[in-house]
Amino acid sequence: MDIYAEIIGIIYKPFLCKPLKTFSIDDLETVINHNTAFILNFAKDVQLALSWWVSAKRTRSYPYARVYDMLGFQGKKVTIIPFMKDEGREGDRDYLQKDTISLMSLL
Repeated sequence: MDIYAEIIGIIYKPFLCKPLKTFSIDDLETVINHNTAFILNFAKDVQLALSWWVSAKRTRSYPYARVYDMLGFQGKKVTIIPFMKDEGREGDRDYLQKDTISLMSLL
């Protein structure tokens, strides 16, 4: 048995996204320390939505909420994910898993 499918387009409308604040690229260092998801202005008409995770592990800091908040933005979306987090001598090391990359690609 062969099963064939073709995805023509995906249309969605997120309802619970929080409004994203807009910042200039010049303020990136300050902004990334105080915001989890925001819109970054590069030039007059060049913007992207940016979010970042504090850990490679998906269950510790609830990073999907950060990604979901960006879904209402119509332009490019970027998420910064650390590939490893070392929590010290007695802590665990968290590594970025392949399924996380797959899930982010779907979003």
